[in-house]
Amino acid sequence: MPHSYVKIWVHAILGTKYREPLITPNIKQTVYQLIIQEVEKLDCKLLAINGMPDHVHILFLMNAQKSIAEIMKQIKGGSSYQINQQDLTKDKFSWQVGYGAFSVSESGIDKVKEYIKNQEAHHQKLTFQEEYSRFVELHGFILEEDGHLTKKN
Repeated sequence: MPHSYVKIWVHAILGTKYREPLITPNIKQTVYQLIIQEVEKLDCKLLAINGMPDHVHILFLMNAQKSIAEIMKQIKGGSSYQINQQDLTKDKFSWQVGYGAFSVSESGIDKVKEYIKNQEAHHQKLTFQEEYSRFVELHGFILEEDGHLTKKN
């Protein structure tokens, strides 16, 4: 095959440090715009973004020239730097150390997009911890009490 073709959709979940509810309604759109800018700098295509005060979901098309680790590092680092530069929060803003990043099939895009769009309604039924546990289990992991993931056998 003379050319390489790569199309990988990623549903990423970023949590605030200690799951503090730092993304308040008055800064929510600014925070999302800063994340969007980081995604665009990486030449990734953002399809959806939404979340809650303690976490954000994004759906994007990966830049095939970058690893998921590079992309997530830039999104988290660049956005937290800008949030702090603009003094959007009373205390220093940080994302938690880890993140969730899950591949999405082309046929699942609309479902994930709708899921992200409806975060507020969804979280009337589930906490962030319950939601995240379901995601990792769906993708073949077990979330341990200490927060570490182990693979299912």
